[in-house]
Amino acid sequence: MTESSVHSALWPAPCASGAVEATVTVPGSKSVTNRGLVLAALAAEPGWLRRPLRSRDTLLMAEALRAMGVGIEETVSSASAGAATTGEAWRVIPAGLHGPASVDVGNAGTVMRFLPPVATLADGPVRFDGDPRSYERPLHSVIDALRVLGARIDDDERGALPLTVHGGGALEGGTVEIDASASSQFVSALLLSGPRFNQGVEVRHTGPRLPSMPHIRMTVDMLRGVGAQVDEPETGGEPNVWRVVPSALLGRDLTVEPDLSNAQPFLAAALVTGGRVTIPDWPARTTQPGDALREIFTAMGGSCEFTETAEGTSLTLTGSGRIHGVDLDLGEVGELTPGIAAVAALADSPSTLRGVAHLRLHETDRLAALTKEINELGGDVTETADGLHIRPRPLHGGVFHTYDDHRMATAGSIIGLVVDGVEIENVGTTAKTLPDFPRMWTEMLAGAGA
Repeated sequence: MTESSVHSALWPAPCASGAVEATVTVPGSKSVTNRGLVLAALAAEPGWLRRPLRSRDTLLMAEALRAMGVGIEETVSSASAGAATTGEAWRVIPAGLHGPASVDVGNAGTVMRFLPPVATLADGPVRFDGDPRSYERPLHSVIDALRVLGARIDDDERGALPLTVHGGGALEGGTVEIDASASSQFVSALLLSGPRFNQGVEVRHTGPRLPSMPHIRMTVDMLRGVGAQVDEPETGGEPNVWRVVPSALLGRDLTVEPDLSNAQPFLAAALVTGGRVTIPDWPARTTQPGDALREIFTAMGGSCEFTETAEGTSLTLTGSGRIHGVDLDLGEVGELTPGIAAVAALADSPSTLRGVAHLRLHETDRLAALTKEINELGGDVTETADGLHIRPRPLHGGVFHTYDDHRMATAGSIIGLVVDGVEIENVGTTAKTLPDFPRMWTEMLAGAGA
């Protein structure tokens, strides 16, 4: 597939002519890669990220850190040089952070939220800007918290991008209360830089339910991996309170796990076609939210099996030929909602997806977008206060709009596997986290006669 066809207005979603049988190697985790870059940049010694994801979000993070003075050297193996998905390694060489610098966040939540705390440690101003949609995404909790901790930030009182952080070379830190009910990234943002604050940081979540807790657990786990001391609710700490002690961070040699959330469309392909898809290198222990797919897709009619090989552990999902509706609280794994909704639209009974009101604030309003796009293909989806109710109906072809949201593009592609004539508008938006998706999708289907 040519570059121009990937980024053309409409991409005909390949329709499977039979059960999909494939092994799909998924690139590295965006969440792990971007957290790893931040921690390596703040370390007291150089470190390595091996098999990082190279996508729009992670390249924006790397460029932003370079703009503030961090050395990031890329070494790409000859086998992957043309693939543009994974590099062999990135060597991260910490340096004194400085401004003036300009940061393009694109529409990456991790970049727009994780880096303003880092910028407070720079000597000089750091300007943050991004895509038009980034102006609409909530950032006020991070901005307000940093001001409480001693930062000076110009945002014209919008609580959103664009903004300038006037770094003073250090931040006092201390205790701060925030409402992180709109995004767990608000907590992670403060924790990641916390070891470098003079007093460390104590983050107290004061709002209603906190979504996507696995991502906070990932942050805590990775902080501990570079030598930080973190107290958290899960280890006997105070509920909704996280404490990070000031300390130097170790340079680490980190191999990035495959992105399990990006494995979702490929596993879904096995489920909706009654096929069998294997994902190599599935970690036996992980903090990634995507690991919940094993339980969710089993409930929807598939079966999962781990296989040990000389190369590591693989996960295989086998579809049964039937898809069952489910009633699920997805509050901790909200990013999986678009793919689950796509599968649920093809099920044999209704589904209710709950606990994901915060998805209205993601790359797009995902609840409204899923409702509109599935219904325009003949579906029957109703938006609820905190999720979706999906009543399966016979679907037909049509244009599936993505709203510049990578997970909308992959959701539409899942439906297109079994509904002829689905066309994905701007499938190139998958480059945000999965640059080679169109090629990977068509290669997966080669065995099914797509």
